[in-house]
Amino acid sequence: MDDATIDAPQRSKNITWHLGRVSKDDRERLLGQKGCVIWFTGLSGSGKSTLAVGLEERLLHRKRLAYVLDGDNVRHGLNADLRFSPEDRDENIRRVREVAALFADAGVITIAAFISPYREGRDTARGIVPDGRFIEIYLDVPLAVCEERDPKHLYELARAGKIRDFTGIDAPYEMPLEPELRVPTHQLSVSESLDVIMQYLEDHGLLHGEALKP
Repeated sequence: MDDATIDAPQRSKNITWHLGRVSKDDRERLLGQKGCVIWFTGLSGSGKSTLAVGLEERLLHRKRLAYVLDGDNVRHGLNADLRFSPEDRDENIRRVREVAALFADAGVITIAAFISPYREGRDTARGIVPDGRFIEIYLDVPLAVCEERDPKHLYELARAGKIRDFTGIDAPYEMPLEPELRVPTHQLSVSESLDVIMQYLEDHGLLHGEALKP
C-alpha cells in the first residue's frame, strides 16, 4: 500500500441495514450496565494503555463487561495494512470508531486507547455514539514528561530521524477542546487516575442498568 494515500471507502448501493429482534436496551438490561465508548487520547507515553487495562480490570471486579481496543493491538490484525501517514492514521481511527460503536451498541463498556491526534477523527467517533455514551479522556501530560518516560524508545528514534511522522515531534497533536475528563497522569498515580474515571462513570449512571425480567 502506498504510504501517502488511501482510497476512501466506497459504499455499495446494494446493501441495507437489517434490524434485529433484540434491542440495545434488551442487551443493556441483560448486562445491567450501559454500553458506552471511553476514548483515551494523548501523546505516546501519557499512560493510555496503562489506564485502559487498569480500568478494564476495575470494571471486571465490579462485575461489569468491558473490553479494551488498544492502538498497538489493532495494528496487529484489523489495521495491519495501515502505516502512519496522515491518511492512514485517519483510516485507522475510522475503523476503530466503527468497531467501538458496535461494541457499545452490544452493551459493552468499550475502552479505546489511541493517540488519535486529529480532533476531527475524535469528534466523528463521538458523533456515531448516542449522546452521553462517549467519554473522551484527555491524558494531559507535557511532551517533556512523555519523552522522559518513553517506554518504547520511540521519541528517541524520532529525534534521531529513524521514525517519521511521529506525533509530538514532526507530526501534530490536536488536544481536545472540551473532553469529559482531563487527567494529568504526571500529577496523579495510576490508582488516583482510575479513581477519577470510575467516579465519573458512577456519577453518570453508566455502571448500572435495569435487570432483565424473566
